[in-house]
Order: sequence, then C-alpha cells, then structure tokens
Amino acid sequence: MILSTPRLDLREMTDDDLPALRAILHDPVVMVAYEGAFSDAESLAWLRRLQERYAQDGFGLWAVVLRETGGMIGQCGITRQKIEDDEVIEVGYLFQRAHWRRGYAIEAASACRDWAFRTLEAEDLYAKVRATNVPSMNVAIRLGMTVRRTFTTHYRGVDMPHLAFALTRGEWSRTVPGGS
Repeated sequence: MILSTPRLDLREMTDDDLPALRAILHDPVVMVAYEGAFSDAESLAWLRRLQERYAQDGFGLWAVVLRETGGMIGQCGITRQKIEDDEVIEVGYLFQRAHWRRGYAIEAASACRDWAFRTLEAEDLYAKVRATNVPSMNVAIRLGMTVRRTFTTHYRGVDMPHLAFALTRGEWSRTVPGGS
C-alpha cells in the first residue's frame, strides 16, 4: 500500500490488474483525451511502462482500489513528464467511467499531491491536461493548481493543445492543513 484515503487505497499495479486497467484504457469515452481507446497491446505496454517507473523512480501511476469493493476503479499517482523541454513532476489520474462524478479523482489526486510535496519534497507539481478535457481541468483546479503555460503535444498522429497546471510548494503549504 502506498497511500490510503477515507474510501480508497493506492498501490502499485501488478499483472493481475491488467483486466481492470483495460476497462479504463479500452473505453473510448474515458480515452477521448488520448484520441481514442487503446488496443490490448497498447494497454499491456502502458502497464509495463508503469512497472518500469516503479523500478526506476520508486513511484508512478498507482492502482486506485475502492476499499468498499476491493476493485480497481482507476489509476492515479505521480510521474516524471516532459512539458516542452522541461522535466516536471506530475500528478495524473484516470478512472473508469462508472466511477466518475463521485469525488474519487480529487480524493486520490489530493493524496498524491500531498505525497509528492512531503515525500519527494517537490518544489512544483504539475498536471498536463489536454485543452479539451474540462473534467481533468476541474480536478487540477480543485487541487489548487492554476494554468502556468500552454503547449502542444504530438501523440497518435495528432497535435494536441495542452494546459500546464501547476502548484508550488509554497502555495501548497499555505493552503493544505499540515502542509510544509
């Protein structure tokens, strides 16, 4: 177990999580910001990249388990990302559509945000959000983040405008109880 919140447990993903991960990555509505659903091969490659990040960085996107059912309902965690030429620490989140609008994303992402500042002692935390992804923008805003810049990512043959939301350690420590 990496993190626990009132309703959720976050832990590293294993090969046993591949069916639940596919339920997320194969849903074209969930994956609209990625230009559509992933194939089986793309989903397995995603899991392998996560597992490599755990080994290399000691963190990554973690399985979000709904404690009430024991089922994996999403993924949320901290990753190293590129925004243009800068490497940043990012909080990422992606949930099964059946579990949207229940506060799980903000609950998990808030715990990850706090973990990044407390454990990694990050100076800044980012969220890369496609410019058309309003629900993800709303999570970033609720995390206390604001837009710091815009940029374009080329992915799956498409130029995708993005917003770089961010929160500094100082901003976090002033707004989060016990932050510092």
